[in-house]
Amino acid sequence: MTRTLIVADPQRDFCEGGSLGVAGGAAVVSRIDRLLNSDHGYAYVVATRDHHIKPGAHFSDEPDFVDSWPPHCVVGTPGAEFHDQLTFRDFAAVFNKGEYEPAYSAFEGATADGETLSHWLRARGVDQVDICGIATDYCVRATALDAVREGFETTVLLDLTAAVAPHRVEEISAELVKAGVTVNQQAGTSTS
Repeated sequence: MTRTLIVADPQRDFCEGGSLGVAGGAAVVSRIDRLLNSDHGYAYVVATRDHHIKPGAHFSDEPDFVDSWPPHCVVGTPGAEFHDQLTFRDFAAVFNKGEYEPAYSAFEGATADGETLSHWLRARGVDQVDICGIATDYCVRATALDAVREGFETTVLLDLTAAVAPHRVEEISAELVKAGVTVNQQAGTSTS
């Protein structure tokens, strides 16, 4: 069994003070950083990032905060960079997503060389993925659902995520479990 950690979008714009800041985002990034700077036991650690150039209707001057959002994580802006609380930068790969269209799942992204996440994982014999990051109800959720569809044993580390709509976390967790994802509420506990 080869396990990889996928860190979803630990970017400045998704933390407090960013253009699409999520409450608790910086604290989650800090907790993820502590994990990554410990003896975490993962064979590989990868990250994703929103990497917007012209993502079409994903950006809106009057966003509905469901399908359309204020401009965020625009390539070349400080908000697109990894948050300062993330001192760990030794990722095995970084997958960019959403350059010209909306993209939530890490499986919609690719490395700078164009390699997709599913290809990258399979090429290294990975069969288990843990997912953490921002946001629980969007990119973490979409990545977990795609990981299961791709045949990976999938776990969401819920205490290492932050949600756009925290009141929906229970509903999202139930959806993930129904799809075959293990949801770790906190270290040492899980729902599957």
